[in-house]
Amino acid sequence: MDVLLIGGPGNVTNALIEKLNKEGDRISVLTGTTLRKHAYKHIFEEYAFSYESTSIKEIFESVDPDVTIFLGAFDTNYNWKKAREESVRYSAGLLNVLMAYSLVKCGKFIYLSSDIVYNASYPNDITEKEEVSARDFRSMVVAQGEELCNNYQQFEGVDITILRLDHLCTIPANSEEAVDLCSKMCVQALRTDVIDASDRNIVSLLSISDAVEFIYQVMSASQHSHSLYHLSSGMPLNEIELAELVKKEMGGSVSIRDNSVGTQYRVVLSNDRFQNEFNGKIFHDPERIVKRTAEYIKKHKSRFLEDEDKGKGFWGRMWQTGKQVFRAVFPFLENLIVFIPAFMLNNRAVDSRFFAKLDFYLLYVLLFAIVYGQQQATFSAILATAGYCFRQMYTRSGFEVVMDYNTYVWVAQLFILGLVVGYLRDQLTIIRKEEKEEISFLSGQIDDIQDINTSNVRIKNVLEEQIINHNQSIGKVYEITSRLDLYAPEEVMFYAAEVIAQLLDSKDVAIYTVANHSFARLFSSTSERARRLGYSIRYDEMEELNDMLKSRKVYINRSHTAEYPLLANGIFEGDEMQLIVMVWGIPWERMNLGLANLLTIIGYLIQNAVLRANRYQKALENERLLDGTRILEKDAFTALVRAYLKAQDKGLTVCSILSIETTKEELKKEGEKVAKLLRSTDYLGVLEDDRLYILLSNTNKKGADVVSERFREIGYDAIYQEDVLVS
Repeated sequence: MDVLLIGGPGNVTNALIEKLNKEGDRISVLTGTTLRKHAYKHIFEEYAFSYESTSIKEIFESVDPDVTIFLGAFDTNYNWKKAREESVRYSAGLLNVLMAYSLVKCGKFIYLSSDIVYNASYPNDITEKEEVSARDFRSMVVAQGEELCNNYQQFEGVDITILRLDHLCTIPANSEEAVDLCSKMCVQALRTDVIDASDRNIVSLLSISDAVEFIYQVMSASQHSHSLYHLSSGMPLNEIELAELVKKEMGGSVSIRDNSVGTQYRVVLSNDRFQNEFNGKIFHDPERIVKRTAEYIKKHKSRFLEDEDKGKGFWGRMWQTGKQVFRAVFPFLENLIVFIPAFMLNNRAVDSRFFAKLDFYLLYVLLFAIVYGQQQATFSAILATAGYCFRQMYTRSGFEVVMDYNTYVWVAQLFILGLVVGYLRDQLTIIRKEEKEEISFLSGQIDDIQDINTSNVRIKNVLEEQIINHNQSIGKVYEITSRLDLYAPEEVMFYAAEVIAQLLDSKDVAIYTVANHSFARLFSSTSERARRLGYSIRYDEMEELNDMLKSRKVYINRSHTAEYPLLANGIFEGDEMQLIVMVWGIPWERMNLGLANLLTIIGYLIQNAVLRANRYQKALENERLLDGTRILEKDAFTALVRAYLKAQDKGLTVCSILSIETTKEELKKEGEKVAKLLRSTDYLGVLEDDRLYILLSNTNKKGADVVSERFREIGYDAIYQEDVLVS
């Protein structure tokens, strides 16, 4: 799958990337910011764009994702300490992303929500039908995001799924990431040796590992019945019980401070809808979650003992406030300081024969109008008026100055000139700022287009190389599987295992033939490890494997159960399963959906050749037998022995041959009696010397000795043949 993750770096993003990479999916990330602050591993392409960018549509077209995941409530790009401002950014970003997605209409869209949309207490587990009860800015905007997704799904006809995660628990990298209840308690225990808890608060913890598995089940499902699912562990416990687990794992002198007051507060999401449809399995119970978190925090104590607000305490805030105040006051201080020499120069110029006509106040006002604009022009004009009146009162009274119309004319021209120049300066500044923003926007658009184009070229080159050179391309797979048509029918079954081993890059492949609806017998294998289950198995008792094979799906041993193969697939003829292919020796990182799909394709490609060979083997038993017996005639048995010995030389099977001294008349007489001592996969036949031979498939010398003993009990001497020559 091509998957587009939309969200900032963090535990959830990293866990999703790790899971998708393990499954062999192609991952692209839209970071939500233009700054490349984090180096992602195992991703195909990184798009450093904000959610509000006009290039989001082009990104969707470029990636063409099968699934898009918007991290939503778990997006680290938002700082919820400033909830009011961030809620506006969150809504605008989600709206822009949904608009772009609805225009392109590419694949599924998954919106990750959280239990935070419920801010009330509920006596029972909360189902998807329950209305949200959001109260603060963060919970309200996350709930509004859900409603926005529902509206787009309804009116635009797109496939959008909302997943609410119940009290998600992650392993924090530092104290700032310790936001879930379990991490908070562990950090508090580390710092203070005290854990605050209340038995009135009841929650259900969900491990991030389980959450990612559930999300992937929804992603990979071909269809789903609902647009909203709750993802929960379904294991409620109160804070006191959780604190006891934390105390046990943190050790030391940790104590619990019981804060149990007030009424019960219970928020536990019901996962019934998800379990009924997807049957998700919980691997991490609360005890295991606490153990893993506590072990990590104790191992990296220094990261969690540092001050959370380093450099941002009381004095830090005072320093930041002081700088802001100084920036605002500085132009006024500068104005006052410059006014002093302007006042002195104006006083000197009044009595000067050369500078009497020069108005220093006017120059002073124009200077600040040009530099700072209208605001400082007004302030400087007020100061200049005060200085002018003060100078005039050297020779006249204040009343005379106020009553002189020349004073008003001078003041008017000073203000008019200062305000006009200041206004023009402000307008020019605004125009330049708008032009700069427009140029910056257009330059950004060009850069975005160049980045997207570069990415498209790189993706095109990679895909071309994959198509041409990839060992697992369809053309390559078909070329290898078609070699089976070159083998004789009795050889095909052996070399099918060799072909599968080559294509899956595994040395351990076994093919079992289904004897009935319960048993399967080994036909061919490529190694001793591939024969670890034995030569005959009761596959109906392997419930997990049997269920997957009957539903015609590839079995993947995700839990690494020793009794099961790592991969298994059934080959059917009509509605009946004829063969079971089992694979071992595959590294864990390759155990993904891509490899399972490849095994499915290989199964379909070799199906005709293998089933044809299987039918041929049955035809040998029914059509090329000596009259009235189960004994193969000379030519058929010789070809069969030759195929088995050749396959044994290549390590594809193990076989033994016994000979019995008897005549043809005795053969016809005792043939059925002899046949009853053999398995359905063993063969009786005649070679060039007309003696009766027994071919024991998948049997070594030790097993052959057991069969020889059975024959002695009925009066026949069955001799083990070390070397058998066939022409």
